[in-house]
Amino acid sequence: MDDRPFGGGAGMVLKPEPLFRAVETIEEAEGTPDEVIYLTPDGERLDQPMANGLSTQDHLILIAGHYKGIDQRVRDALVTRELSIGDVVLSGGELPALVLVDAIVRLVPGALGDSSSALTDAFQDGLLDAPVYTRPATFRGRQVPEVLRSGDHQRIARWRDEKRIEKTRERRPDLFPDGPEEENDS
Repeated sequence: MDDRPFGGGAGMVLKPEPLFRAVETIEEAEGTPDEVIYLTPDGERLDQPMANGLSTQDHLILIAGHYKGIDQRVRDALVTRELSIGDVVLSGGELPALVLVDAIVRLVPGALGDSSSALTDAFQDGLLDAPVYTRPATFRGRQVPEVLRSGDHQRIARWRDEKRIEKTRERRPDLFPDGPEEENDS
C-alpha cells in the first residue's frame, strides 16, 4: 500500500497501483466523476464558495493521503483538484476529507432540518456570523442585547449586520479585499 520515497528521505508514500485500481473500480461502477479531489496541505485552500460549488456536483471521489502523501503519478493522471483545509499538516487526509464532506453535505437539499440555516451561515456572503443568544435572557448577570428582544426585525437585522462587519474586521480582516468597509461609507 505504501513504500519509501525514491531518492530517500523520511516517511512513506502511498503507491500508485492501489489508488489507480480504486479510482478505476469506482469509475466502472459509477461512471466518470465530476472531480477527483486529493486532500493535501499544498492544495488550494477550501472556502465556502468552493463548498457551495462542490455541493452541486453529483459524483466526487476523495483521496486522502497519509504520511508523505501519494505518488505524484496519481496526482498527475487522476486528480482533478487538490484541496487543503488550511496551513496545517496532519498525519493523513482523512480528517480534511471529513471536513470537506461535512461542508458539502450540509448544503445538499434535505440534509439540514431547516435549509435556510445553510444560507445564513458565516462566509455565505463573505462575513462571519453575528453573536447568537438563546434563553434565558439573563444568565449569571449577562444579558441578551435589548435589540434582540425588541421584536423590531429591521433593528435586529441592522444590529446583526453591524456585528458581522465588526467581528469580521476584528478577527478576519483578510476577508475584506479592499480593506474593511466603515459604517459611514455609502
